[in-house]
Amino acid sequence: MSGAGLPGTAGYGESADALVGQYEGITFEEVHRDVLHLMPAPPGAVLDIGAGTGRDAGALAARGYTVVAVEPTPELRAHGRRLHPSPRITWIDDGLPDLSVVMARAGRFDLILLTAVWMHLDAAERATAMERVAGLLRPGGRVSLSLRHGPVPAGRRMFDVPAGETVDLGRRFGLQPLHVGEREDMLGRADVRWSVVVLAPAR
Repeated sequence: MSGAGLPGTAGYGESADALVGQYEGITFEEVHRDVLHLMPAPPGAVLDIGAGTGRDAGALAARGYTVVAVEPTPELRAHGRRLHPSPRITWIDDGLPDLSVVMARAGRFDLILLTAVWMHLDAAERATAMERVAGLLRPGGRVSLSLRHGPVPAGRRMFDVPAGETVDLGRRFGLQPLHVGEREDMLGRADVRWSVVVLAPAR
């Protein structure tokens, strides 16, 4: 099943070439600096949902993780394969909220990344997606999400999703917050800010 054509992917295929420089110009360490200490130590299995050009997948593979990189936009997926040709990365055409291809693989993960992805889902899709994500975590696993707040770029589908709502939704599916924070926009946009949330299975 293809993830292409999902509402949240609108605008990304057309701008994929331009996004390469934007995505790859910021390092994994910079993007995730506030929560690196909460990520399980390698080796481990990572699910990178909305992997884009593979910046995070490539960095995690280099650290010794095995990564399943989910990217529904063919153009971004092609860039990811070209830029980060690691044998530790498996690229999959799939997407939220259903993650039907990932679910069919029956794997479980130590870390699930949702970097700049969650705000593309409406309320009903977020509920479905959180249930899927919670079910894909191994005991002791982590889910790391970043949420964009600010004007919606032309041609994109985004919602302003509060961090508190995300925490509450996680609790509905047995996840507890380990971190809730905010940070500035890495691209220097004064009208954009980000929430960062890390969830883990409740003990």
